[in-house]
Amino acid sequence: MTHNDQLLFADDAPETARRRPAGETGGAPWKVVVVDDEAEVHSVTKLVLSSFKYRGRGLAFVSAFSGEQARSVIAANPDAAVILLDVVMEENDTGLALVKYIRETVGNPFVRIILRTGQPGHAPEGRIIVEYDINDYKEKTELTAQKLSTTILAALRTYCDILTIEANRDGLEHVIEASKAIFERKSLEKFSGSVLKQLQILTCLHERAAAPSGFAAFAPNGGGMGVLAARGVYEQYLGGILERDLPGEVVDFALRAARSEKMHHIEGNRFAGLVRSKTGLKKLFYFEGCSVLSELDRKLVGIFFNNVGIAFDNICLNREIEDTQREIIFTLGETIECRSKETGNHVRRVSEYLRLLARKYGLPEEEADMLRVAAPLHDVGKLAIPDAILNKPGRLTEAEFEEVKKHSGLGFELLKPSRRAILQTAAIIANQHHERYDGTGYPNRLAGEAIHVYGRLGAVVDVFDALASDRVYRKAWDMERIVQYMRKQRGRQFDPEMLDLLLANLDEFLAIRDRFSDTPCNGE
Repeated sequence: MTHNDQLLFADDAPETARRRPAGETGGAPWKVVVVDDEAEVHSVTKLVLSSFKYRGRGLAFVSAFSGEQARSVIAANPDAAVILLDVVMEENDTGLALVKYIRETVGNPFVRIILRTGQPGHAPEGRIIVEYDINDYKEKTELTAQKLSTTILAALRTYCDILTIEANRDGLEHVIEASKAIFERKSLEKFSGSVLKQLQILTCLHERAAAPSGFAAFAPNGGGMGVLAARGVYEQYLGGILERDLPGEVVDFALRAARSEKMHHIEGNRFAGLVRSKTGLKKLFYFEGCSVLSELDRKLVGIFFNNVGIAFDNICLNREIEDTQREIIFTLGETIECRSKETGNHVRRVSEYLRLLARKYGLPEEEADMLRVAAPLHDVGKLAIPDAILNKPGRLTEAEFEEVKKHSGLGFELLKPSRRAILQTAAIIANQHHERYDGTGYPNRLAGEAIHVYGRLGAVVDVFDALASDRVYRKAWDMERIVQYMRKQRGRQFDPEMLDLLLANLDEFLAIRDRFSDTPCNGE
């Protein structure tokens, strides 16, 4: 080692820099990478800083003796807090090239880089500070033991501040993403599962192997809290009742949130939060985090949970609107069927059949739900058909049948002006559920896939239920006869693929039939 490369250590009582900060608990040591081609520099640096502590944490040294070795070490230690970097090694600018590698190639803006040089003429301080992203520049001759400790202390303090800012930024980004995810969930089940997942992400950002647990319990108006979603050890309680089935200690902790004036309650690594909708519905979330939540974690969870409350209220309000809308449509559909003296539950069965067949066919869940709500209006055009024809007990004349056939087009004309998705869907079903796959149906004699998928689905389930139900002009057929008839009409009246799906899953359709069995309209 040349004279200019020597580290000088004056008698400056370095123990003052090694004093343990008050109130700090310690943890994993800070990583310090030492890059220098002189082995003695490594030894002396480790010796001087052997007892150094900051925030209760010591130092762990990683050594590299060349530029090439340093690249490997730096890439393998992305969590290094400080790099003590010699400028002149294999080349006069080896250290400077490493600075660019760290900041630009590796893309590490966090690690604090301290250049140490014994030959300042090769890398003048003024130019280096301006042109390179370094955090300190020291000549080796000025680095006493006290100054080296002070330099490391300042670097670590800055490193911690940067990580805190980054953690806040990263945490807020996760809150935004988490909030976006829960606002997209329309059903209470999906919403509950999404909230638990996002709570896991927010509280376990730095713990890859953690397996946290939690549950969401929902209480309808006047009802007990049922477990609607669960993760980890609480999955066994899915579908259970909170106060009856879950461990008492967990229930007591969770219910503190319900009794608290605040929306949520945090102790250690446990979180409980209660949200209430304006319609009176309640939802309780319980979550066991990955570690004791820091003050930052608590604030982020609090921000996120405020958004949970808003999202839950929106879901409940939308649900109230949709339930009202659905009830009006079902009531209208049943009124239409009762007018023709048919069983009121026909529209409910067709709705459930249509949703089930749509899902079997591969339509998305939301689209299948839309079909379920729209289906009761498939015969709305019958409102314009005279009672004498609708309720005629005998065979219709050709003219009378032509009059009945008009109900498809009339229903379509009645519904199509609406811009609501449900009524647009109902208009398609009303217009096309009497079209036949072979092109001989009505009102437009459409064939094959020219018939909208809603019309083809509707045709299968409407005929299936009509044949299985009593009518004023005939009794219901037995299931064997229905299956035989529908198989004969495969590719003629019905889309082959859709018919095959119904017959392959006949038990599920029969379960719906049994659940909504025939009941006479108006108690007749």
